[in-house]
Amino acid sequence: MKPMKAYSIPFVGLKVGNHDFEYDIDQTFFEFFEFEDFNDVNIKVHVVLNKKPTLLELHFEISGFVNVNCDVTNEPYNQNIDNSFDLVVKFGQEYNDENIDILILPHGEYEINIQQYIYELIVLAVPVKRIHPGVEDGSLSSEILEKLEELSPKEKNKKANDGNDPRWDTLKKLLTDK
Repeated sequence: MKPMKAYSIPFVGLKVGNHDFEYDIDQTFFEFFEFEDFNDVNIKVHVVLNKKPTLLELHFEISGFVNVNCDVTNEPYNQNIDNSFDLVVKFGQEYNDENIDILILPHGEYEINIQQYIYELIVLAVPVKRIHPGVEDGSLSSEILEKLEELSPKEKNKKANDGNDPRWDTLKKLLTDK
């Protein structure tokens, strides 16, 4: 996969100190990665690059929303996300990204591409179980929720009047039939 030029930061010409970079992420960013879980994306990425004489420190902050489908009702909704990440870039003999917080670039490199870090930061900020806020507070009305309520076991079937589980009644009769 060829890196997107917009997310490459040429650090060779930068002075020692902090440098700010802003990115607006939309659906086309995820089309590049062939990631189709999001219906719509509107995320602001703020990157602070602190250049030091022997290394680089990058601080990523993301905020915005991704439009995803609810896992319960399949209704689309906007999931707010906020996340941050720190990355240290050192220089060495060869490229090494085995450590999640440290990236080693070969001597002589003049730029760093941060598109993969932005992608992972956004995808990992979305909850594993995506539930529409209307499901949690009971305000969402949909056919799927009505069908789930219709097919759910009723309270009277769960427990008998004496507080025992009715599934065990047949087994209890075997003990008393001696």
